[in-house]
Amino acid sequence: MWFKQLSFYRLNEQSTPDKEQLSAALEKTPFQPCTGLDWFSEGWVPPANHLDTPVFSARARLLVSLKREDKVLPGAVIRDFVELKAAEIEAAEHRKVGRKEKQALKEQITDDLLPRAFTRASRLSAYLDTGRRWLMVDSGTAGKAEALVSKLREALPPFPAALPRTAIAPHTAMTDWLAAGEAPAGFELDAECELKDNSENGAVVRCVRMDLTADEIRQHIATGKQATRLGLIWKERVRFVLTDTLQLKRIQFLDVIQDEASHAGDDSESLFEATFTLMSEELCDLVDALVEALGGLEGEPA
Repeated sequence: MWFKQLSFYRLNEQSTPDKEQLSAALEKTPFQPCTGLDWFSEGWVPPANHLDTPVFSARARLLVSLKREDKVLPGAVIRDFVELKAAEIEAAEHRKVGRKEKQALKEQITDDLLPRAFTRASRLSAYLDTGRRWLMVDSGTAGKAEALVSKLREALPPFPAALPRTAIAPHTAMTDWLAAGEAPAGFELDAECELKDNSENGAVVRCVRMDLTADEIRQHIATGKQATRLGLIWKERVRFVLTDTLQLKRIQFLDVIQDEASHAGDDSESLFEATFTLMSEELCDLVDALVEALGGLEGEPA
């Protein structure tokens, strides 16, 4: 349940669905395993084993889970079968198998092997905060997050979710915080950062387990380097790495939150609800504070 990464999107107030609308839409495209010549399949599944609907709701937040299954058929395996078949043809017909014929063999062998290939399954969770108008995706990879948003758009067109644009660019703010030796209210500098020179040479400095208030950091900034990643701690409750693309990587919910969740219920169902409620509330508070520290959202009143 605990999100490890975060990509977040702004929702349109007029088009944010409620639980019934979202459930009805996602139930039309449930997950189905890969069959036949499919390379992959994906669809919506209940967010937890004890649930039987694709949407879990708690305090105006809607949790969903997209499952994907991919066929595992390494290229080296296909090449070995192609070479073996080509060798058999050459031995039987006493001729050389050409490039075009090998390509046809490759397509035929792929079709033969695909139905018998192993599969690899993965899940991607996200939740909609209908009150604060955020879509939170448990991914720090833009492509994966966008894939989930695209599936939501297919289910509920046009589903206007957009990447937020802040008044102050993340790289500018992170660089300023490092230069000042302190983060904005509610946040504190952790022990990790990445600084990049935008000149032609493009030198990159990565600092790990280091005091970010050290003079060495400010010297790098004085030479023109800007922060592209910065480790931060939110109210001694959440540790994460902020990127210049406004994503949160390597999120860790610290002991105080873990303890609060562990005492919230005795059975798996109540623990699931308590954990989700606590985590989603914490992440929304964090994102709201982060956006405020970056000068607010462009096009929205402060």
